[in-house]
Order: sequence, then structure tokens, then C-alpha cells
Amino acid sequence: MTEEVKAHFNKLLQSVDGLMAIVITDRDGVPVFKVATEQTPELVLRHNFLGTFGLAANQASKLGMGTNKSIICMYENHQVVQINKSPLLLTFIASSDTNTGVLLDMDNCFKDILQDLQKVVTVS
Repeated sequence: MTEEVKAHFNKLLQSVDGLMAIVITDRDGVPVFKVATEQTPELVLRHNFLGTFGLAANQASKLGMGTNKSIICMYENHQVVQINKSPLLLTFIASSDTNTGVLLDMDNCFKDILQDLQKVVTVS
């Protein structure tokens, strides 16, 4: 199954122009599964960077507007879109000119895979 999942992720990675990496992590930012191109900045794949979503989402929920579903960070050359799929986080790293709406909509492509991984992460 792992090879099938990796092939599926690689196909999705290539289907979006400018998408450099897809990472699934636990809520602490520890990678569970990832695919990345050579253009992906190494620092954004580290767990201390990926784990900042949990902290930011926690702070954002204190604004009284409900649970935070996603965070989009725009940088000079890159963007990072993180989507809360508790207990997992789905992260997309892309170039700054990639269509952000397409990235946000991609979480629908991961429903089945995330459901299987959620069972494993919840049990562990």
C-alpha cells in the first residue's frame, strides 16, 4: 500500500504547477508521510517548522471565531498551506505564484488516505 500511496502523492504533486511538497504530519509536526521535489527548501520540511501550525492554530482559536481550519503563509518565493485534519496536519509547500485556492481544494484528494492514517495516529 505504501508504494500506491507514494505514487498517488507524486501524481498529485505533478498535477499542480509550482507545488513542491506534500507532507502529512501529526499535530506536533512529526512527518508521517511526505513527497517532495528537489526544489523544496530543506528548512520547511523540518518538524520544528511544520509543528508551528499547532501553536498558531491554538492562538488563532483564542480569537473567539471557532476552530482554525487552515493557515496560509506567503513568503517572497514560497507559500505554505497547512490544513487541520485532526489529529493530522496536511501541508503543501509551493511557489508563491501557485494558485492558493487549488491547494486549499486539494485536501479532498486525501480523504481516504487521511482516514486510514488517522486510525494509526489515534491508536499510537
